[in-house]
Amino acid sequence: MRPGLTTERLPKKMGSKGHFTTPMMQLQDPDRTKVLLVTLPETTPVLEAANLQADLERAGIHPWGWIINNSLSIADTRSPLLCQRAHQELPQIEAVKDQHADRIALVPVLASEPAGIEKLRELMS
Repeated sequence: MRPGLTTERLPKKMGSKGHFTTPMMQLQDPDRTKVLLVTLPETTPVLEAANLQADLERAGIHPWGWIINNSLSIADTRSPLLCQRAHQELPQIEAVKDQHADRIALVPVLASEPAGIEKLRELMS
């Protein structure tokens, strides 16, 4: 905040309507903002995302859902090594489903990143 601009004077500076919203108020409003947490299906990234969710909750920001990215468990793989890694993802995916999120999206490992609206829409089909 600029020196000399107190919170009492801030509404006067913002106009005569008498109502304003701060960026924090916008983040806390689920009708205006949908927060998505994105993680990998591995222990450390899931724990870090869960800690972030707890911090957001303390601030009154409730994540709308989680995206679990680069999942081998839903990719079409026949490699024994990748199948083993896919199996190791399952406890983390279950932890997100059971303990952290009401809504999740699983995104498989892809040959190329889905950049742009059309590529993202393809993920939904």
